[in-house]
Amino acid sequence: MKRIAFYGGSFDPPHNGHLTIARKLIRLFKLDEVVFVPAFHAPHKKDKNPTSAFHRYAMLCLATNGLQQIKVSTMELDAPTMPYTVETLSKLKDELTDAQIFFVMGADSWAEITTWRDWEKVLILTNIIVVTRPEYPIDFTQVTREIRERIIDLRGKDPNSKSQIPSPQPETWNLKLGIRQERIYITDVVNLDISATEIRRQIRENIQSWRELVPIEVAKYLEKYDIY
Repeated sequence: MKRIAFYGGSFDPPHNGHLTIARKLIRLFKLDEVVFVPAFHAPHKKDKNPTSAFHRYAMLCLATNGLQQIKVSTMELDAPTMPYTVETLSKLKDELTDAQIFFVMGADSWAEITTWRDWEKVLILTNIIVVTRPEYPIDFTQVTREIRERIIDLRGKDPNSKSQIPSPQPETWNLKLGIRQERIYITDVVNLDISATEIRRQIRENIQSWRELVPIEVAKYLEKYDIY
């Protein structure tokens, strides 16, 4: 069975941390692909104005060009209306019936997961991978006991280990929703604290070190189109 991870986010801009996460998750979870899914605009962040989706998509394509196992999807950008994550994951489940699906989120997204539309359903539709950040504590008290029971803590696990991450048990079902409950994996596989917010700040303040935090193709694109 093919193993595919979908990595959602704004990617404003895509940076070296995003690519490092993708590469290491491929090794740790024995993934066939990691697919970046840029959001047109996160529905639960209506107070923020991200960079044009077209710029963010173009930068992701440049950043992943030549990386055969890392791709970019336009599924949320092409949607007729702004989709919620629960809608995106439901669509993926319907379309990829022969694949084991993982959804990747950062520690910041995990911290605000209860603000998402149908967040409990989001956490049972597919396997979830939560990638921690240095000095960013992971708290489990905001989710229910049933969800906490499905968490597998992989912090400290070597991504180069030959052992494969265990597959979700098919007999684990949510009888209320009639959906198989997948696992939630917590990993510290990437020990980088790179923030897109900090990169945007450095560009605006003309702090040149930002170039070290993004792929060179992305740096050239940002300068060419004077973004931020």
